[in-house]
Amino acid sequence: MDVTLITQPDIEIFGIRILEPVTSVTDILVAATCFYSYWRLRKAKVPGRTALFMQWYFLSMGVATFFGGMIGHAFLYAVNEYWKLLGWYISMASIALIERAAIQHATRLISPKLGNTFLIINLLELVTFMVATALTLHFRFVQIHVVYGLLVVVFSFQLFVYLKTKDVGSKIFLQSIAVLVVAGFIFNYPVVLHEWFNHRDFAHILMAVGTLIFLKGTLRLGELPTAHTTGQRTLK
Repeated sequence: MDVTLITQPDIEIFGIRILEPVTSVTDILVAATCFYSYWRLRKAKVPGRTALFMQWYFLSMGVATFFGGMIGHAFLYAVNEYWKLLGWYISMASIALIERAAIQHATRLISPKLGNTFLIINLLELVTFMVATALTLHFRFVQIHVVYGLLVVVFSFQLFVYLKTKDVGSKIFLQSIAVLVVAGFIFNYPVVLHEWFNHRDFAHILMAVGTLIFLKGTLRLGELPTAHTTGQRTLK
C-alpha cells in the first residue's frame, strides 16, 4: 500500500481550510515536547558538549516538526511542494546533531582520531541525503536518514557506551530508540485506527513519547547504576 495516499478529510475554521487536521495537531504536539525538552535541559544546566548537542537537537527538531505540521500538512495547498524541504532539511540537521551527541558521549572510550572520522562521515551522510531529497522531493530519503542516524549511529554508540560502562542515560536512549522503531513501523506499514486517527497520528504520538524519553536519558547521561544516590557522573 502507498501510505502517501492515506489522508484525512479537510476541515474549515472561520473560512480557513485546514488539511489533515489531526495530523497537523499531532505534529505540533511533537514540536511542543521538543521545545519543552529544550527548555528543561537548559534549565537543568547539564554540563558538557553532549548535553549542548542534545539541546540543539530538541530545538531544531521542534522547529522541523512545527513546520511539518503547518506547511507539510495543514496549509500545503497554499505553497508548492518545495516548501516541504524546509521542515525536512531542518529535521535532517537535527538527526545529525543527535548523532553527534552520541559520538561525543563515547569520546572518552574511543580515540580522538576515530571520533573525528565519524564527524566527517556525519557531514558527508547529511549532505548526501539532503541532495537526494532535493532532487526527488521524496520523504523516503528523510526516513532513510532517520533510520541510519538513529539505528546505525545513535543506537550503536549508546549501546557501546552502555556495554562498557552501564551508563544509565545510554540505556534510556536505547529504550527511546525502541519506541521510535515502533513508530516507524506504524508509519510505513500503516496502522490506521480511524479515518480521523491514522498511521501518521499514531506515529506522532509515539514520537512525542520518544522525545520525552530522550530528555530523561540526556538528564542521566554519565550516571552509573551505583551512583544513583551519589550523583556521580562521567559526561563530556
